[in-house]
Amino acid sequence: MSQIDEAALLQKILKNGLITPYFQPIYDLSNGEIYGHEALSRGPKNSTLFSPDALFSLALKEEKLHRLELLCREKAISKFSKLNLKGRLFLNVSASLLGSPEHQSGMTLGILKDLGLDQKDIVIELSEQHPYDHNGLPRSSVEHYRKMGFQVAIDDLGVGYSGLQLWSELQPDIVKVDKHFIQGIDKDEIKREFVRSILTIAQRLNCILIAEGIENQQELDQLIDIGITLGQGYFLGRPTETPAFSTHPYLVKQAKRRSQFQNDHSETVQILCRPTPSLQQDILLDEASLCFKKHPGLITIPVLNLDGHPIGVIRRHQLHELFSTPYGRALYEHKPVTNLLNNDVLIVESNVSLASVSTMVTNQEADTLNNEIIVVRDGKFLGTGHLKDLLKRITELKIQNATYSNPLTLLPGNVPIHREVSRRLQIHDDFYVAYFDLNDFKPFNDFFGYSKGDAVIQLVGSLIKDLVAPNNFIGHIGGDDFVVIFGDQDWQRQCQNILDEFASKVRGFYTQETLAEGGVWTKSRHGDTRFHPILSLAVGVVHPTHCRNHHQVAELAAQAKKQAKQTGGNHIHLQPRLATESKQTMREL
Repeated sequence: MSQIDEAALLQKILKNGLITPYFQPIYDLSNGEIYGHEALSRGPKNSTLFSPDALFSLALKEEKLHRLELLCREKAISKFSKLNLKGRLFLNVSASLLGSPEHQSGMTLGILKDLGLDQKDIVIELSEQHPYDHNGLPRSSVEHYRKMGFQVAIDDLGVGYSGLQLWSELQPDIVKVDKHFIQGIDKDEIKREFVRSILTIAQRLNCILIAEGIENQQELDQLIDIGITLGQGYFLGRPTETPAFSTHPYLVKQAKRRSQFQNDHSETVQILCRPTPSLQQDILLDEASLCFKKHPGLITIPVLNLDGHPIGVIRRHQLHELFSTPYGRALYEHKPVTNLLNNDVLIVESNVSLASVSTMVTNQEADTLNNEIIVVRDGKFLGTGHLKDLLKRITELKIQNATYSNPLTLLPGNVPIHREVSRRLQIHDDFYVAYFDLNDFKPFNDFFGYSKGDAVIQLVGSLIKDLVAPNNFIGHIGGDDFVVIFGDQDWQRQCQNILDEFASKVRGFYTQETLAEGGVWTKSRHGDTRFHPILSLAVGVVHPTHCRNHHQVAELAAQAKKQAKQTGGNHIHLQPRLATESKQTMREL
C-alpha cells in the first residue's frame, strides 16, 4: 500500500472510529489476582495499519496523533465498561497530548461519568519513549489529572536517560519497569541489581512498581524472589480483544505453596503471649487506676466482656489525662471502664502465624497503629504480645531462614528438610520421600562451565516447584540434589511430569553439535576420553513407614537414588517396602 493510500486509510479510521481496543492483564504476583488491564489499540484487521507501531507512526507523521489518541482512549474506556473488566484500566497518553489544542479538559471525566465508572480506577500512563515528548512534561499537567482523581504512571522506566529525572519531577503513583531489565533477569545479576535498586527507591517513595515484559516462568520466579508484586507480559497473558482473565493458576499455586510452607514452618503469635492483668467491662475507672498503680510497667489493660472476650483496652496515659483535669476524677472514677474504652486494638487467635500477624500490623492505619497485640484462643483472652517482640522474632526467623535456604534456588536446605521429615514421622504421617539427582552433571559442568551448570540446577528447582502440588514439601540439599516430601498418593505422576518436562527443556542448554552427537566427550582425571549422554534425572523414592528418625530416612533415600542412577536415563526407582524393612531390622539388631 502506498503512503497516499495509507494516509487515506488513517483518515477513514479517524472518521469512522475504526479502532479495536485490546487488553493485557496486570497481575498481583503475590496471589494471582487481577490488578488491572492495559488498553492497547489496533487498526483494521488485515490492513497495514493493524499494528500499533505502524498506526501511531503514521499518525505522528500526518500530524494526527492527538486525534488518534483521543479516539483510542474513548474506545478503550467504553469497551472496558461494556466487558465489565476487573481492576484498574491503564490508558497510554503521550505527554505532548496534555498541552495540545485537541486535548479537551474534562473529556475523560465526562466519558467515565456517562458510563458509570470511577476515575480512581483509571491510570493515566505516560511514556518517555516517544521523540515528540522530549521537550518535557510540566508537573502541572500531571497534577491536572491527580486533582480529578486519576492515578498517574510512568511507562517504560529505563528506556531513556531521563527516566529517574521524570520520576523525581512528576512523582507518579505507579512506575512500570521497562522489559529490557526484565528479559533474562534470571540469568543476569546486573539486571537483578538494577531492579532491586528501583524497588528500593519505589518503596521509599511509596510508589507502586510494575514489571513489564515477563516472558517465561524463570523471569517471573526471579522477580517474585526479588520482591516485585505486580507484573505483566506474555507469560501471564497476551493482549486480546475479548479478555476473560481471572486468577492466574501458576501464581495462585505458588501463593498456596508459600502459605503452606508458612503454616508448617512458622511460629505462631502464641510465642509472644505474656500473662497480663485484665478488667471486666463493668469495673469502675477508679479500680483501673489502682491496677495501673499496682503494675507500674503496664501501659494498657485489656477489657473483657462477661464471656471473657476482649472488647478493647484502657490506656494509662488517657486515664491519667482524664483524672488530671479539674473535677476529672470526681466525675469519672465511679463510671465503668467502657467510658474510656479503645477498640482500635489488634485481637489475634493464638494459632495465627507471626508472618500473618506482621501483615495485619502493617495493614493498620498509621494513626491507629499500637504496640499491643491481644492474644485469644477461641475468642477468649489469653494474654498480650507487643509489637517490639514481634519485630524482633520476625527478624530472627528471617535470618534463620536465610541461613538454612539454598542460595541458588532459595529453597529450604538440610535443616528444614530434616525438621519436616521428623515432624511427619512424629505424627505418623503417610508420606513418600523422592530424592532427585542429575546423571552426568559433573562432565556437563566441566564442558559448558559453571554458569550453565547453575542454570540447569535452577531449571530443575523451577520444574519441581511448578509441577509438584502445593501441599508437599520441596527442599534443595545442595548442588544438583533435591528432595520432595510427598503427602500425595499420586506422587509418581508428579515425578513423571517433572522428568518429561526436564527431558524436553534440558536440550536447550546444548549446542546443535552436541545435540547431534547425543551428548559430550570429556577427559577423565586419568586422561582417557569418555562420552556422556544428555543430562537426565534420577529419582529414588522411599515410603519410610518404619523409620524412627530423619537419619534413617536419608540413608534409605540415598540408596533408592543410587538404584535409580544405575538404571540410567530419566528414571524413577521406588525402593521396595520389603527391602526397606529388611535394612531397618538389620540396623536394629
